[in-house]
Amino acid sequence: MDAMQEPMGPLSDAEVQQFVNLLRRYLHHELDQWQGLVTESDYGPIYAFFTNRLPDEWTHEMFRPL
Repeated sequence: MDAMQEPMGPLSDAEVQQFVNLLRRYLHHELDQWQGLVTESDYGPIYAFFTNRLPDEWTHEMFRPL
């Protein structure tokens, strides 16, 4: 992780709202079928996976609405 990407503590309420708004825009306008992302943390890699199809055996209720 380079210095420009280092975490600077928890997000403020305004930053969380900005993140949610940008994530919605990304998912609505940029996501085709799926996107897998990884970032490093102090505890090892963290993975995020976005898809426009519910994985087999998963339910809609497993997810928190944005």
